[in-house]
Amino acid sequence: MQGFHRLLGSATGIALAFAIAGSALAQTVPAPPPEATVHPELWPQGNWPYKPDAAMEKRIADLIARMTIEEKVGQVVQADIASVTPADARRYHLGSILNGGNSAPGGDEFAPAAEWLKLADSFYTASVDRSDGRVGIPIIWGTDAVHGHSNIVGATLFPHNIGLGAMRDPVLIKKIAQATAKEIRATGIEWTFAPTITVPQDLRWGRAYEGYSSDPKLVASYVGEFIAGLQGKPSATPILQGPYVLASTKHFLADGGTEGGRDQGDARVSETELRDTHGVPYVQAINAGVQTVMTSFSSWNGEKIAGHKGLVTDVLKERMGFGGFVVSDWNAHGQIQGCTNASCPRALNAGLDMYMAPDSWKPLWESLVAQAKSGQVPMARLDDAVAKILRVKMRAGLFDMGKPSSRPLSGQFELLGSPEHRAIAREAVRKSLVLLKNNGSLLPLKPGANILVAGDGADDIARQAGGWTLTWQGTGIDPKHFPGATSIWNGIDGAVKAAGGTARLSPDGSFTGRKPDAAIVVFGETPYAEFQGDIATLELKPELRGPLATMKKLKAQGVPVVALMLSGRPLFVNPEINAADAFVAAWLPGSEGAGVADVLLRNRSGAVAHDFTGTLSFAWPATADAKGKTLFERGYGLKAGSRTVVPQLSEDPGVQQQAQAGVYMDKGLPAASWSLVVGDPGGSSTRVTTLPADAANGRVRVTATDFGVQEGARRFAFDGKGPAVVALTNVAAVDTTRETNGDVLLVSTIRVDQAPRAPVTLAMRSGPAQAGIALGRMEQFKPGAWTTLGVPLKCFRAGGANMAAIDTPLAVTSEGAFTFSLARVALGTDAEVKLSCGGLP
Repeated sequence: MQGFHRLLGSATGIALAFAIAGSALAQTVPAPPPEATVHPELWPQGNWPYKPDAAMEKRIADLIARMTIEEKVGQVVQADIASVTPADARRYHLGSILNGGNSAPGGDEFAPAAEWLKLADSFYTASVDRSDGRVGIPIIWGTDAVHGHSNIVGATLFPHNIGLGAMRDPVLIKKIAQATAKEIRATGIEWTFAPTITVPQDLRWGRAYEGYSSDPKLVASYVGEFIAGLQGKPSATPILQGPYVLASTKHFLADGGTEGGRDQGDARVSETELRDTHGVPYVQAINAGVQTVMTSFSSWNGEKIAGHKGLVTDVLKERMGFGGFVVSDWNAHGQIQGCTNASCPRALNAGLDMYMAPDSWKPLWESLVAQAKSGQVPMARLDDAVAKILRVKMRAGLFDMGKPSSRPLSGQFELLGSPEHRAIAREAVRKSLVLLKNNGSLLPLKPGANILVAGDGADDIARQAGGWTLTWQGTGIDPKHFPGATSIWNGIDGAVKAAGGTARLSPDGSFTGRKPDAAIVVFGETPYAEFQGDIATLELKPELRGPLATMKKLKAQGVPVVALMLSGRPLFVNPEINAADAFVAAWLPGSEGAGVADVLLRNRSGAVAHDFTGTLSFAWPATADAKGKTLFERGYGLKAGSRTVVPQLSEDPGVQQQAQAGVYMDKGLPAASWSLVVGDPGGSSTRVTTLPADAANGRVRVTATDFGVQEGARRFAFDGKGPAVVALTNVAAVDTTRETNGDVLLVSTIRVDQAPRAPVTLAMRSGPAQAGIALGRMEQFKPGAWTTLGVPLKCFRAGGANMAAIDTPLAVTSEGAFTFSLARVALGTDAEVKLSCGGLP
């Protein structure tokens, strides 16, 4: 690392190479405005269904009287299983654990269900240890079972919420919740962070598919039924005695109303709109007795919700009458003004009851203990938070139900993906499909037909399941991890053959011999979650438009085309709608792809067994402008027998193509506003715009090479006569705080052409602060082979980079001869070579 610091750390070194970016580095982030005032008397009152229980309150008071400050603080801290052990939970008296999107027993995201139950027992046993006089409060485990128990291999995967909203079927919603609860209980977990009751107003938001609808009334019609399915009806009977789990509505409040659809952004709306659009579903949640509410990462008029006393305490708890406990989102407390991940008394004082501190739990616990002892956190507020948590645990029956494996349904792994649950999911798929176009009454297709199935999404269960599936982003999952699931192709193939027809799978649409009677082309978005799905315009990414050419080719050959779109939101796809005779929005249907075939095909006798019933729960855009005109209104959806003819549509997106967020280099070229700079510590700095180029006083030769497309990468040859650096820089620094918090990687598509003769360092810079990862001699890279290298952003943060002001996301340095090629640099979640913060040897 000494070479790296000599090159990047001195005033005469890399500062010269980075002169382009230097002017923006000293800027400070302005403080947000004071907390936006709320008027609680204007908000509706809920009807909390649990009446005071004198015996329970006495039990709670007795426990709190016996608890030390350390034990009390432990109850309000939640840690992620990737960063905590059962021994830690015992030592720090932790009240809760969770598994994040990429966390699992032993770090194995595909661990069998038995391992999850075993780990649940271990944490429970550690938490109730009452040796040396400790109180021993049972721990509670929360999971993101947001479309089924979706972290577990073999579980039933239901359609994501946007599809369920299109069903408009509260009865089926309750059945889905009941099935999900049973599958969660089989693994010993007690609490799910669901349902999401956001009301998305901008489809550019990467979490839009987690919302049922943009209509608060439709969302509210689902809330009570879903909570009843998860928790059962409110009663004096402990929740865990039945086939139930604790529910959590999220994200309070207006996470779907942020400006520009930016995840974790700011909802700049009036209090009236905040109440009437985003607050409506919470009344139904409270009336249903939801036990927990999760606050949002986002802000309202500049103030982070997790630290907003007016909304959390005055509105949610006091005015609306919520009687459970409030938990934050993943390190969201660290985004509150005046807070860090390690210290945030303001959140607790504002009304938060439990901090979700996945990897920051230990320093947070230590700071809260000190703050409680000093009075910075009033003891009355700490006791109140603990009481609320204990109250929920008692309603659940945690104190009396024993270890997870001893409870009803535990270990009944046959519940995971059971035939009954898959049947419910298949019904949901059928009812969620929305028919947008059916010119010539092409659908449903006749039985016994010769069907061609094409498109890159036809035989991909991970693609049809979307984000929050086994992994956080739902990407890079081998098909073997979906036992019992059915792809869309599998479903069509089985149905066609059952009716005496023939089906062929051809992703590119090619065929030989007899011309197909019809073709079904499956296309659309690839999986994403949270901010990774934020987009600038409502366009399908260019790399996902390949099936459009397939549709056009088939139409030119006289083959009728059915377009089946997989997506987490309505998008501008007018060219695809024009190219197809029939167009179906299938959303993200989950594990039961056969439900698609149930509606697309007539049965063996030629009858319509299942007609289209789904209708849009969001308006469908006419252009890629998120604020532009509407093509299909909310509530639109055709039946098979509809005579509606969709005319030829304009294919003008109405917007200019914008740079993709989080992409710094693509196809060998720096993204808009970014510069490719090559320099040395002697003061030479070259902004590479034409090729070939000599830079760093002749020490680096830059040429073009191929990757994916002709000249889709840049090749850098270091001559070894002194240190040199290749970097991507920008005058305007970018904020990567949320991505760092979300375990995102800096992913570089790189090829080692000549092994380095001196150590190599990959660095990230924020003004005068920089942090580097040692790549050594890069022996792990096969010479001449392209690979993706991923470095966790949190490694750069740990090294001292200011992740809120990154002006140089990548700088590759070496002092010896070295040749490498670089094609793409972007933020992502998957890489073939994923480094730890220790780097490569």
